[in-house]
Amino acid sequence: MKPTAEDRMADLVLIGVAIILAGFLVVFLSLMTASRSSESREERTEVKGGGVILIGPIPIVFGSDAKWMSIAVVLTILMIILVLFSGVLVGR
Repeated sequence: MKPTAEDRMADLVLIGVAIILAGFLVVFLSLMTASRSSESREERTEVKGGGVILIGPIPIVFGSDAKWMSIAVVLTILMIILVLFSGVLVGR
């Protein structure tokens, strides 16, 4: 028997919820371990990073320095290309 679209949609929703819950768990565990390690030692470390927020076609780029901002832009472009060609990759 061939699965229907409703069966596939329910599976995709379940997978999406599981991924979101796993993300929350990873963030929670990383915050817990970071708080424990910061209590044990008082030395400061410098954190560098960057990101891109897409609001429609308008990108908002932020980062701690130019290197990380450019890496964030390149990764965003690669992700957009991957999404645009995902239908071709799947075979649709």
